[in-house]
Amino acid sequence: MDEQEGLIYAGILDGKGGARRVGWSDVTEWRETDGPLWVHLDHSQPAARRWVLEQSGIDEFAAQALLSEETRPRATNIGDATLVFLRGVNLNPGSQPEDMVSIRIWIEKHRIITLRRRTLLSVTDVLQSFDTHNGPKSASSCLARVIGRMIARMQSVIDDLQDRAAEVEEDVLSDQSGADLRSVLASIRRETITLRRYLSPQREAMTRLYADEHPWIGARERSRLRESADQLQRYLEDLDSVRDRALVTHEELANRLSEQMNARIYLLSLVAALFLPLSFFTGLLGINVGGIPGTDNKAAFAIVVLFLLVVIGLQLAYFKSRKWF
Repeated sequence: MDEQEGLIYAGILDGKGGARRVGWSDVTEWRETDGPLWVHLDHSQPAARRWVLEQSGIDEFAAQALLSEETRPRATNIGDATLVFLRGVNLNPGSQPEDMVSIRIWIEKHRIITLRRRTLLSVTDVLQSFDTHNGPKSASSCLARVIGRMIARMQSVIDDLQDRAAEVEEDVLSDQSGADLRSVLASIRRETITLRRYLSPQREAMTRLYADEHPWIGARERSRLRESADQLQRYLEDLDSVRDRALVTHEELANRLSEQMNARIYLLSLVAALFLPLSFFTGLLGINVGGIPGTDNKAAFAIVVLFLLVVIGLQLAYFKSRKWF
């Protein structure tokens, strides 16, 4: 069974930071006495799904859950093992970070089985650490190391959201174009909401992992899990800060746009108020009936223009006295 059949990686840990990579036959024949085993599968492949359901020895309920489409972050204890669903940001080329990648984990004292559909770089980081003999030494340390790397890789995404929110806030204060800023703000708020929707239950799952009394989780791994949960909590607080900042910036932008619109409407209203009496007088003098004064007077036009200018002057003086401009 190779990667084309769903086996991405299988290794027996040597307890010294390294691992001996094994094939499908070794996975099927593995016993606890051989050492901690890590099996990493692509659950979209039929061979991998068949092994999980029929040959892995995993509880039937847990096996079905590992292969289901529902991947909401959670942690469930099943006997002496734990079923864990987590999500990490999608840092694969050409992907959006908020399109999060799920990982399903079945962990026992001497075995950890992880399943994914898309590449999760945090798992790749941990697998590569075996090459330098700096990898985890037990199944529980594999779990703690994967979670730690998954949380650490979120930092760049959170920092980018904070920077973008700060830039938009500065642009709003410097009277940049509102139409462009509204689309940027909408993107920031959408990404923040999506990330928080998955990270909030993930925090609860991680809290349960280190809070429950699992005999196969050592004090060091429990401390790492607690630190990862605390770091995730800080990221959630940062996301709340970004969301609140984006909301305040959106309100400020809406107020600015409203003020600009009101100023334009106000100006148009003043112009209309100036020309309303002028239109009345010119319309009155332009009616095509007999008896219009000044038809035979060569100075009549100049008199009418002067009269209209006086009317405008009186209107401007009135507007000024009322502090309308």
